[in-house]
Amino acid sequence: MSSTCPGLYCGRIMVNGTVEGECGVCPRGERANIEKVCQRCTECPELYDWLYLGFMAMLPLVLHWFFIEWYSGKKSSSALLQHVTAMLECSVSAVVTLLLTEPVGKLSIRSCRVQMLSDWYTMLYNPSPDYVNTLHCTQEAVYPLYTIVLIYYAFCLVMMMLLRPLLVKKIACGLGKTDRFRSIYAALYFFPIVTVLQAVGGGLLYYAFPYIILVLSLVTLAVYMSASEIQVRSHLYRKKRLVVLFSHWLLHGYGIISICLLDKLELSLPLLALVPGPTLFYIATAKFTEPTRILSEGGSRH
Repeated sequence: MSSTCPGLYCGRIMVNGTVEGECGVCPRGERANIEKVCQRCTECPELYDWLYLGFMAMLPLVLHWFFIEWYSGKKSSSALLQHVTAMLECSVSAVVTLLLTEPVGKLSIRSCRVQMLSDWYTMLYNPSPDYVNTLHCTQEAVYPLYTIVLIYYAFCLVMMMLLRPLLVKKIACGLGKTDRFRSIYAALYFFPIVTVLQAVGGGLLYYAFPYIILVLSLVTLAVYMSASEIQVRSHLYRKKRLVVLFSHWLLHGYGIISICLLDKLELSLPLLALVPGPTLFYIATAKFTEPTRILSEGGSRH
């Protein structure tokens, strides 16, 4: 009987309505059901799944923008065009990845529902029925959430190597020959890192990414505002700072919505009103924590 299959992910293949073969790994795009029969993944991803994919898709884009800004220099006029090009690369890669994922040719995917953390690490749950021989049932139980991210990163890398070097060579005239390609060199370092991150920690990231977004966006916002010595007036007259500020607000909202989906979204939507809170708190208290003021007050007491 098919119910005798050991392990969490081993199953028998169904052919023409009848269960055939011995217990083993299910084909790609299928996973074992309660009856230990390989069943085709036909469900649509939940909103939380799309938010996870969005987070993993944003990682290389944000890293691109960071290193472009870091290496472009203050006087370089090419930074904006490189930012747009990086967004184009990631957008095209995302569309191509979706089109090549089943159902092929459509901007939609079919998936298996994520049930627990072990679904991401099936290689750790290969059973040994006789305690001697191991029955290998390693598969993508979270199809296609695991591999689709890796495919997307591969396309991002290819698109970058096709477009960015020619663009940078044409427009980055204000930088030296070495400096103008540093953002590309940085990408050649961080793409392997994010790939390993997805391959090893994909399951942990799936459950932790809302909190990662909130913490990192708050920390980077605080660092940026303190480094830029931002005050209320400077925000009103610097468009670049406004873009950075609203980008962080979007990330705050993204993280809050992702966390709320773990519970009840409609009951937690009012929490979005807290998005500008950290910025307003910083602007209101910055004058009290200004280092020059603290030093001058300390000197006056002595």
